[in-house]
Amino acid sequence: MSCDIWMENNDKLNEECGVFGAYDFDGGDVSSTIYYGLLALQHRGQESCGIAVSDTGGPAGRVASVREMGLVNEAFMPEQLDKLKGDIGVGHVRYSTAGSSTRENAQPLVLNYVKGTLGLAHNGNLINAPELRRELAYSGAIFQTTIDSEVIAYCIARERLNTRSVEEAVGRVMARIKGAYSLVVMSPRKLIGARDPFGFRPLCIGKRDNMYLLSSESCALDTVGAEFVRDVLPGEIVTISPGGGIVSDMSHALPVSEHARCVFEYIYFARPDSVIDDVSVYHSRILAGRFLAMDSPVEADMVVGVPESGNCAALGYSLQSGIPYGTAFVKNAYVGRTFIKPKQKSRESSVQVKLNPIREAVEGKRIIMIDDSIVRGTTSDRIVRLLREAGAREVHMRVSSPPFLWPCYFGTDVPAREQLIACGRSVEEVCGLIGADSLAYLKMERLEEIVNGLGICRGCFTGKYPMEPPAEDIRGEFER
Repeated sequence: MSCDIWMENNDKLNEECGVFGAYDFDGGDVSSTIYYGLLALQHRGQESCGIAVSDTGGPAGRVASVREMGLVNEAFMPEQLDKLKGDIGVGHVRYSTAGSSTRENAQPLVLNYVKGTLGLAHNGNLINAPELRRELAYSGAIFQTTIDSEVIAYCIARERLNTRSVEEAVGRVMARIKGAYSLVVMSPRKLIGARDPFGFRPLCIGKRDNMYLLSSESCALDTVGAEFVRDVLPGEIVTISPGGGIVSDMSHALPVSEHARCVFEYIYFARPDSVIDDVSVYHSRILAGRFLAMDSPVEADMVVGVPESGNCAALGYSLQSGIPYGTAFVKNAYVGRTFIKPKQKSRESSVQVKLNPIREAVEGKRIIMIDDSIVRGTTSDRIVRLLREAGAREVHMRVSSPPFLWPCYFGTDVPAREQLIACGRSVEEVCGLIGADSLAYLKMERLEEIVNGLGICRGCFTGKYPMEPPAEDIRGEFER
């Protein structure tokens, strides 16, 4: 993806990947369950998707897989799902934060090696992937992709040669890799989940009848009719098998005081109907809106959200302030996060293709507009302009996160500092650039309050990361 298209169409944070795994101890096929789980996680990535399944009662090492570009409901035809026979499997939806958007980089990855096969789905970014890749390459590894997930898969396969079990190999790899990751690993007879020691990325366990599930978010468990069992804890490895049920290994855990969850799971990435580490995403966003109303009040006639991520915070602002909540935009549900860029000479606006204001709702009114973030500011500028052109008398912008001042190295595509509108500018200067009547961000001290005191990462706001950032750029095409 070229930089100009990125800046034109994607002046927003983009989703992480989503992972899903299933193991039916009764021997039933799991492909359709994984399919519907991935549908529920589609918001986490719309570039590519894949499913890999195996039959634990059949020949060891035989894995059937499908990986395609595009959305889940477009990529998997009924006849393809019918061929994916197996009682254990993993699935993935991808948004690329490192590694280009190609079919070769789609997941899950399937690796055939001396000890059998591995199927792996990964959500997150490793900060030491380049050095691990070089080390593996100089010892003979031949890479088929440009993603750090393949580095993890190779490391697990190599460690497995000198360990008694796959889960022990995963543990040894966790001691070597650095960064953000939630992993779902399929071996011939086990389903394994692992979460990085800081807890950057979410992962949870579910159960339906005698089928056990691993998922990035609890909303996918609801979709497939499964019971939420619990979250995989930061630094935990869980091994799921008929002989042992759920076996936990916490030997890689850090003290709770060092946990550093990505706060944007609660502000933006996750679906509002998910619960992550016992905290409701919906409640977090309502609280963020309430805090904005407490800390940055303004007189207005209506509070509106920028769909979809700003809607819950807008409702919270309305509930706290007493200003009516309304709908100012119609969102085109058939436009994904990426689409063909309108030509330079065309009159179409890439923002207006996605959002169109409702003139009757905003004309003559003072509007408070809530959004989850401002990255480069180009989208905010255009949305403010759309409201004014629709007749809004005033437009006051409130943002349910603090200003972005630093890049992210842990799977969120916050770009280099020079591309961030808030870097080196005051709030008043940013307000003038986006054309709003006033602008206010969520206060930094409110972040822990919206997640009920959980340990979070503030790196993109403060430049103080939970671990030393990489010496070399690992964020792929967004820096080129």
